[in-house]
Amino acid sequence: DTMQKESKPESSQGICTLHNCPKMHDGRPCPMLVVSAPGENVTCPVCGTHVVGSESPSKKILYWTDPMMPGYKSDKPGKSPMGMDLVPVYEEGGAAISGSAAISPEGYTPVLITPKRQQLIGVKTALAEKRKMILKIRTVGRIAYDPELYQAEQEYLLALRAVGKAEQEGNAGLLEQTRQLVEASRLRLRILGLSDSFIQEIAGWEGPDKRLLLADTKGGVWLYAPIYEFELSHVKLGQTVQVESPALPGKVLEGKVQSIDPVLDPTTRTARVRALLTDPEGVLRPEMFVNASLQVSLGEVLAVPEEAVFNTGTQQILFMDRGQGLFEPREITAGIKADGYMEVKEGVTEGARVVTSGNFLIDSESRLKAALGGMTHSEGSGQGDEGGHPHGQ
Repeated sequence: DTMQKESKPESSQGICTLHNCPKMHDGRPCPMLVVSAPGENVTCPVCGTHVVGSESPSKKILYWTDPMMPGYKSDKPGKSPMGMDLVPVYEEGGAAISGSAAISPEGYTPVLITPKRQQLIGVKTALAEKRKMILKIRTVGRIAYDPELYQAEQEYLLALRAVGKAEQEGNAGLLEQTRQLVEASRLRLRILGLSDSFIQEIAGWEGPDKRLLLADTKGGVWLYAPIYEFELSHVKLGQTVQVESPALPGKVLEGKVQSIDPVLDPTTRTARVRALLTDPEGVLRPEMFVNASLQVSLGEVLAVPEEAVFNTGTQQILFMDRGQGLFEPREITAGIKADGYMEVKEGVTEGARVVTSGNFLIDSESRLKAALGGMTHSEGSGQGDEGGHPHGQ
């Protein structure tokens, strides 16, 4: 059965009907909060029974509620504490038959929303699809002026030469001292952020890197760029860095990541990335600020539009469009966000249709239905329902 519309609208105000769907869950009836417009015919897409409409007999109003305030009830019409018009919740019943249950997140249950109501709240959907995702990491870097690292490189090279001299002289005592000096200077370079492979490269230099003090049009310049800790796992040695600067309008410079600091800045929660840039025109100067970015390919992953996902703090929720006006909440395990999409690791499969617009109202109605379901079972049978149980499929 499908939901049908009555052509004669009586009011723009929505009507809440508590439909006791004859599907069962753990031996108990499953209430469904149906939101419809006056005069609109609705048939439950799960059990196939008529729920509400012009052909339905008059039903008793159980109470008045604000759909945006789960659990709020009033014995008369008026305004809610939020200033919204209260809507009536009507009595509705049905015979009980057995049925299977879908798993819903705690505090949520599926909700039925008629086509007319969907149009009013602007419901839009999209498919969960596999797509190639590229993460773009943006940061503000500066052109290095680093006398401390320059001096540390010089001390390391001097210690290496001292070891060589001690070996030539055969002085065992001096050799041990100079080796300890090399290890100390190597440790200092590591603390300053250089990798073991880069330190090994420095060992073959004739002197420390002057580009740490002055720009070099032939050899390039050093870029220092802070990367937040949650993005660090995506940054690798050898990755390409692109740089733009007001001093170079319309031009993009590139470089390669040479090292990543092993220690985070405790204040900014970032680690410094060093990249060597080419600057053939010699425009960049030490301590200049530039805009830097890295592009990281995440491969092909299952993803949904970012706006489809709610982060409650303990759960990540989206709503699946099951057709015929039925929207089902799902808890997902989300991954990386990029290009307006969010990776979904668990919770939905490829081809599932998810809600991308209007889901804030669907979320409110789903929570309200869960709260009403819990109160219904507690009052009717003495058995609470822990935030509402899932609806039968």
